[in-house]
Amino acid sequence: MFFTYLRRELRRRRKAALVVASGLALGIALVIVVSSVSSGMGKAQDKVLQSLYGLGTDMTVTKAAAAQEEGQAQRPRFRFDAQDGDSDEEQSSDRVMVQGFETLSSSTVSKVGAQDGVSDAVGGLSLQVIKVSGQFTRGQFQQDGGEQPGGAPGGGTGQPEGRVQGGGADFDVNSYSVYGTDVTEPELGPLTSSKITSGRVFKASETNAKVVVADASYAKEKKLALGDTVTVKDVKYEVIGIATPESGDAAANLYIPLKQAQTLSDSADKVTTIYVKATDSQRIDAVKSAIQKNISGTTVTTSADLAETVSGSLSTASDLATSVGKWLSVVVLAAAFLVAGLLTSSAVSRRVREFGTLKALGWRSGRVTRQVVGEAVVSGLVGGALGIAVGLAGAYAVTAVSPTLQAELGAGGGGMNGGGGPGGFGGGPGREAASRTLDVALTAPVSVTTIALAVGLAVTGGLVAGAFGGWRASRLRPADALRRVE
Repeated sequence: MFFTYLRRELRRRRKAALVVASGLALGIALVIVVSSVSSGMGKAQDKVLQSLYGLGTDMTVTKAAAAQEEGQAQRPRFRFDAQDGDSDEEQSSDRVMVQGFETLSSSTVSKVGAQDGVSDAVGGLSLQVIKVSGQFTRGQFQQDGGEQPGGAPGGGTGQPEGRVQGGGADFDVNSYSVYGTDVTEPELGPLTSSKITSGRVFKASETNAKVVVADASYAKEKKLALGDTVTVKDVKYEVIGIATPESGDAAANLYIPLKQAQTLSDSADKVTTIYVKATDSQRIDAVKSAIQKNISGTTVTTSADLAETVSGSLSTASDLATSVGKWLSVVVLAAAFLVAGLLTSSAVSRRVREFGTLKALGWRSGRVTRQVVGEAVVSGLVGGALGIAVGLAGAYAVTAVSPTLQAELGAGGGGMNGGGGPGGFGGGPGREAASRTLDVALTAPVSVTTIALAVGLAVTGGLVAGAFGGWRASRLRPADALRRVE
């Protein structure tokens, strides 16, 4: 009887039920869109931070480079044998420098890994190579040590300023970044933010092998292919893989085993960056405090620290979705619930004659109230279904359009983005890296949790409306019903 009467009343009053359902649908659809866009914002920010940190890294440990007075900065010098004026012999010279941070002892990696709450820790060495090659006649080339034109973070190939003394020269200058990575720990480090699109990654046994993985853009620029060799400081490395960044810029132009990087730079048992993974994301702050307390002189940078340095349209949109969007959803939902309740209560007032007849036929007040609540819950479920459909359509539209947001990574972030290292090559010791901008496509993924939330809101909306209507029905007095029947 309950369902038969319910079906009949909903069909007879479908316009009123549709109005209630539409109000709830609007609020639920807005919640779905805002939740999915907020999730997309989070994924976009994760991509930005991943391009700096590397996949699976919770924090990095570095040691800031000592400040140098103006004029005291390290100036690489290149000397070549003077040739006769008619000689066409080409010479080259490489200068390999530790880039961005002061070096830490390799033993520091073990100390960090031993801290409570640390799941894993690996070291890496950031290098920059300046290569000068050409023909030199009775002279000497010396780099001035000024800023490199075009030396943007990420390892550019800008030309350092230089001069020729006491002779003539025809030469090229090439600057590129090299990163020494721990091949025994492939799950941590900057290379994890790139995908091997050709060839292979390092093997765990290649701890001191003369092999290299090249960034895709750098390989294209230098026309490098698998099996080619790259010479760094007279050492030839075989290209075994090509890596394409999955977001942002590459951490380095070339990646080589850590021991090889230490040998090239005369930095035996030294690292510039320690990548740390915590046992639990809830313990990151505690791990950071423990490392800072127990290992003096180090700077610990978490993803939250880096997130604070991200600005641009991504940051603005994220703030809007988090604050304005969520509050707007709350207000619209509250208004939808209130309107649904008032409409249901008003509908009950117009049905006094109907309910009086039912009571005359023997219906108790509780049964009348349950009937009103049942109708309201069904209207809420219909509104929920409409809201989910509209919300999914809105989320799909956002994903289909994929608006491009910009994330500006400012210098001085305190970690990977400050003055060198993966994500910050090119600044040089004692200098701040220039900020860089990443373009990120926004998506709006809808999770099962969001759908479950929408269903819950639909039921809640129906119960709220039913509560209003049930309260109004319970307030009806038999005398009122009889007068309306007469």
